[in-house]
Amino acid sequence: MYHVYTLKNHSEFSKTLVAETKDYDEALQKAEKAVEGKEGYSYVVEETDGSMNSYGELIATVVAEGA
Repeated sequence: MYHVYTLKNHSEFSKTLVAETKDYDEALQKAEKAVEGKEGYSYVVEETDGSMNSYGELIATVVAEGA
């Protein structure tokens, strides 16, 4: 599962979930569309496989970033 987030001015505090999808190419399309024409915004695509850490949080791996 891929999670697509937008960030304003590369701040983790402004991280907003935009989409969830099972297809990597679709995730990239949604990410690029989400930041298109928005100055100061970037995107992050994270992949999760359902694994959790000892605190019960999903373990995510960043697979793509862009502006």
